[in-house]
Amino acid sequence: MKRLAIRLEEVAERSNLMLATWKAARGKRQRPAVARFLADLDGQLDHLAACILNGQAPQGQYTSFTIHDPKRRLIHAACFADRVLQHAILNLAEPRFEAMLVDSTYACRPGKGVHAAARQVQRNLQRFAWRVQVDVDSYFPSIDHACLKALLATRFKGAGFLALLGRIIDTAGDAGRGLPIGSLTSQHFANAYLDTADRRLLEDRRVRAHVRYMDDILWWCDSRADALATLAELNDFLRRERGLQLKPKVSIAPSRTVVAWCGFRIDQAVILPSRRKLARYRRHARQIECAWASGQVSEAEVQRASANSLATLAHSRSLGFRRRFWQQHPSLDDLAAGQPDHP
Repeated sequence: MKRLAIRLEEVAERSNLMLATWKAARGKRQRPAVARFLADLDGQLDHLAACILNGQAPQGQYTSFTIHDPKRRLIHAACFADRVLQHAILNLAEPRFEAMLVDSTYACRPGKGVHAAARQVQRNLQRFAWRVQVDVDSYFPSIDHACLKALLATRFKGAGFLALLGRIIDTAGDAGRGLPIGSLTSQHFANAYLDTADRRLLEDRRVRAHVRYMDDILWWCDSRADALATLAELNDFLRRERGLQLKPKVSIAPSRTVVAWCGFRIDQAVILPSRRKLARYRRHARQIECAWASGQVSEAEVQRASANSLATLAHSRSLGFRRRFWQQHPSLDDLAAGQPDHP
């Protein structure tokens, strides 16, 4: 595949940086760091452009915090100038990242996403006899910087641009490994890092179908023997070529059994929300109920919060659960009435 040439002058071009600023600030303009950047927009963009051209970008400053969703994750949020820089890079490079991925990879991609992945998993369960489900152990912290840089050099050209990508990679992790969870470029780097593994699976005639959502991988075979053989080969490739290990918990089972996948319980007939998703919905709804009862929020804010809460159950069968829940919370009848009756 032909490499895409990107020059630093294109990244630093004012219209590109303006577009990147708009993307990075969308929905965040009231945050202090964003407001300070926007208050001196011309000066900030002049400084950022100069740093891009003279090799001083990125700043490499991250704010770290921990979430539990449901497992403990350490999130690294780049400073706002570096978020603008990453959007400026992706304005030019995202089409190339997209072109290098197979169609059955669904995370962080336009027109894809977790709901489309769940529907494809169900279709594959209906068509093929055996499934293999694996998850890479500590994926983001385990990504090897040298291997990632070599991979990117096969997709992009331009010494200055590749050096910029290298500096972004080097600001993350320790001892030449690791990418920050929560960074825009990390999403694309991590997707690209497993692309060769996707292609090896799909080129194997024993593999009938494949779905990947970041480091969660599912594929289908006609027999248990084929499933075991392809698993062993993938495990060997990841260890040898990418420095990765699969988690010990591997699922090989007939496709008629239920798959727990990205917050859903999927079988050949129905897609159900996981218990975690149901618990999250209850928690959010109760928070909305308390805020509404105390008069802290307007009706419009309640409706927006309700729509966001409902999104956690979208594309899964949950109507019966929601009806039972709202019958137990009559103080939010108006909120419940505003929710569409998805099945």
